[in-house]
Amino acid sequence: MRAAWAIAAGLALGGGAAWWLSHESPGAEHQRRARAEQAAAASARDAIPSLYRWRDANGVLQVTDKPPKGVHYERIGQRPRDGIEVRGDRPPAR
Repeated sequence: MRAAWAIAAGLALGGGAAWWLSHESPGAEHQRRARAEQAAAASARDAIPSLYRWRDANGVLQVTDKPPKGVHYERIGQRPRDGIEVRGDRPPAR
């Protein structure tokens, strides 16, 4: 009977020790969560598409989210700090 109690106590202590050693501390969990949030934010920043601007056949300035085919265009960020500058950008004279 004593051997059974010793085995049961050993299993209980072993299970408790295994749980304790595998359990994350609150600080480690906070750091892991912060790293995950930073990675998600970086991924979201990288997912912001670009804008493209060019002049069409009539000289009108066009800005779209997809690049035109066969036309010279300029790639600009969708969220530039100062906005999209079009001042002084006039169509060519006919």
